[in-house]
Amino acid sequence: MDVSVARRLAAEVLGVGESRIWIDPEKLDDVSTAISRSDVRRLIKSGVIKVLPPSTPSRGRIRIKREKRKKGRGRGPGSKKGPRTDEKRVWIAKVRVQRRYLKYLKEKGQIDPKTFRQLYRLVKGGMFRSLAHLKLYMTQHKILKVEQHG
Repeated sequence: MDVSVARRLAAEVLGVGESRIWIDPEKLDDVSTAISRSDVRRLIKSGVIKVLPPSTPSRGRIRIKREKRKKGRGRGPGSKKGPRTDEKRVWIAKVRVQRRYLKYLKEKGQIDPKTFRQLYRLVKGGMFRSLAHLKLYMTQHKILKVEQHG
């Protein structure tokens, strides 16, 4: 019994793919005689032809992956997206700027060598997030006088 014509027509009438058309296996001979759209509509109305629900992708693989992630698998640099930052390079750049600024202040005579050494050690210890943070620390501790503008 060839029901491919009826299946195709039913898919067009119902507006779904052919794989989602269910045909009652007991009524196959009725379906094979259906050759027009009106015949197919009649069979849909009588419940011989129905639409199956859309199949959703299995989440089994995702569950397995999630379990592995909990164990720490797949969390290395090869799985990361976004900008790749070398933390060491960032640190070097930040510290160099701060040290250069301290050297500049010492040469200008705005801080004495003892204060320079103390601040230098704090920079090495990673106390300051940025040059702005270092300047803020210095103004708050009255090491550096705030420049007057105007």
